Amino acid sequence: MDVTQTVILALIQGITEFLPISSSAHLILPFEVLGWPDQGLAFDVAVHVGSLVAALVYFRSTLLKLLVGVCSALIHREHNPDSRFASLLIIASLPIIPVGFMLNDLVETSLRSVLVIAITTIVFGIALWVADRYFRTETPRPLNWRSALVIGFAQCLALVPGTSRSGITMTAALMMGLGRESAARISFLLSIPTILGAGVLKTSDLVSDTQPMPWDLITLGTLVSAIAAFTCIHLFLATINRIGFLPFVIYRLVLGSVLLVWVLF
Repeated sequence: MDVTQTVILALIQGITEFLPISSSAHLILPFEVLGWPDQGLAFDVAVHVGSLVAALVYFRSTLLKLLVGVCSALIHREHNPDSRFASLLIIASLPIIPVGFMLNDLVETSLRSVLVIAITTIVFGIALWVADRYFRTETPRPLNWRSALVIGFAQCLALVPGTSRSGITMTAALMMGLGRESAARISFLLSIPTILGAGVLKTSDLVSDTQPMPWDLITLGTLVSAIAAFTCIHLFLATINRIGFLPFVIYRLVLGSVLLVWVLF
């Protein structure tokens, strides 16, 4: 890759990781449609690290509060609201671990195609619209263990490119009666262990890679991805209650339709 491709791909990762439009789909498209060289495993890890850093920095006060709550619960042997919420986030994070390990090879070899991306982009875009239109309530419910499990198992679907991890977790959260902003916050917080786990898995594969690393481009990609992701999280949370999910649904339907036509004709 050259510098221009590095910046564009890092921007794509940073922006789409937290929007309900699928980062994996958008990172595959330049390779499949535009004929760009495969960005490689090292760059893939780097831009995901950038997104992870952005989430950690943005939610640093929330994460510290949850950590203090967990420590307090352990000391006093009694749950508090923060420790309870942290426990629910852990519950929601668990299903993706065994499913990700079992299906990783299948996803990498059989599901990374433009046709799959086109179909999942459309199908799960419609699912997001249905959740926001028909399941959202005026009095949002708090997260409980049932909704945490549903969100956690829904997150497993994001292993299929085009589904969107943030999109499917927000869809599940909306269907369980959570509000738009709450659904987005929970989805973003869940991204931290998920991206971390995926990064560890890919880094273990990277250890056996003997090719020389373009550290300048890797560093640039990490930095650009982090800045883009941080900005995206801030703007999304600031506007989602006002604009809703319809713009993202329309984008997914248009993108999926264009890809479907491109594949078929």
